[in-house]
Amino acid sequence: MQYDVIVIGGGPAGILAAGAAGERGRRVLLIEKNEKLGKKLFITGKGRCNITNAAEMDEFMSHIPKNSKFLYSAFRGFSNTDIISMLNEMGLKTKVERGGRVFPESDKSSDVLKALQKFLDKNNVHVMLNTAVKDVIEKDGNIDGVLLQDGRYFHSESVIVCTGGVSYPQTGSTGDGLKFAKEAGHTITDLFPSLIPLVVKEDYIKELQGLSLKNVAITVLTDNKPIYNDFGEMLFTHYGLSGPIILSASFYISEQLRNNQNIRVSIDLKPALTEEELDKRVLKDFQEKINKNFKNSLDALLPQKLIPVIIKLSKIDETKEVNQISKDERKQLVSLLKNLEFNIAGTRPIVEAIVTSGGVSLKEVNPKTLESKLVRGLYFAGEVLDLDAFTGGYNLQIAFSTGYAAGSNA
Repeated sequence: MQYDVIVIGGGPAGILAAGAAGERGRRVLLIEKNEKLGKKLFITGKGRCNITNAAEMDEFMSHIPKNSKFLYSAFRGFSNTDIISMLNEMGLKTKVERGGRVFPESDKSSDVLKALQKFLDKNNVHVMLNTAVKDVIEKDGNIDGVLLQDGRYFHSESVIVCTGGVSYPQTGSTGDGLKFAKEAGHTITDLFPSLIPLVVKEDYIKELQGLSLKNVAITVLTDNKPIYNDFGEMLFTHYGLSGPIILSASFYISEQLRNNQNIRVSIDLKPALTEEELDKRVLKDFQEKINKNFKNSLDALLPQKLIPVIIKLSKIDETKEVNQISKDERKQLVSLLKNLEFNIAGTRPIVEAIVTSGGVSLKEVNPKTLESKLVRGLYFAGEVLDLDAFTGGYNLQIAFSTGYAAGSNA
């Protein structure tokens, strides 16, 4: 069977690529190996789907730590305001939350998928589910079509690969597109996890499992040199650290771990106060609870789950009455509250990463069209490319914009 454009992968990049090609009157086939489209999109934002970020473009770009210049053309062609307008047009109401994060008003990722399905239907895209592609076929440097696992062959002058990276393989991201790219002669840059929780060396982390902290600051240090700072929300797990600010930091940490660097994360539990101000606050609390034991004096200052760990690390006897605590001991406590450190042993496995860092080398892809510079008619979009960003809707926008650009040119 003959199509003008075949899109492999029915995630956000693939859906936008197929719909954009269909808008131009192209005969489009979208092939997805899962039983439904957007399986990974369905679980993003804890099932709410953080569609994009409402930030102005300069600020938006600052949340893409590498290769952001490659995206200028794609973002000009299809921006964060464009995806919001398109989804609104398809009947989805959206809202903007803290940090510029854009969500569906219903808080249901399924509603985003319904709107995207309408986009495909409107543009007459033929969708094949439960269908796996075995090979992308080229002849004399030009795309000829795709061979399916079941032996069927579909001819097409353009193929857009939107198969994602290698994280969350249960959603279908098993590296198929990277294989297709490599077989076509493309360079695949090193793959490593990004937006991934961290594993720490300290055993007492288990005591903090499930504790979520808001309005804390972190500093990532490599051999005592600060390399990253952030402020916001984080979470303790049974193995280490997670939550928004940790996931964003993991981009830098993954890279440093590959270089065998010693990495620590320092948490400032009270970033709104200087050490001097915090010391006065602790002294005030002690004076109010002057006859209480140390272990019963920290309730107003810290979450209950954190208190036993802080007591242990402070080396102050928990049974000591606060009026007996010395100035040096108090300063030691204050220093700990401003600098709770964890040594990083590594990250969780790449299959658990929200996104894969690395992919098809951007040197071999035209940033305006997303077409391969090596094979005519071969295009790439989304996470299969060496593009990733911080958490907050930025990665989905990369998928939407690159997908739209590829579909507009294929």
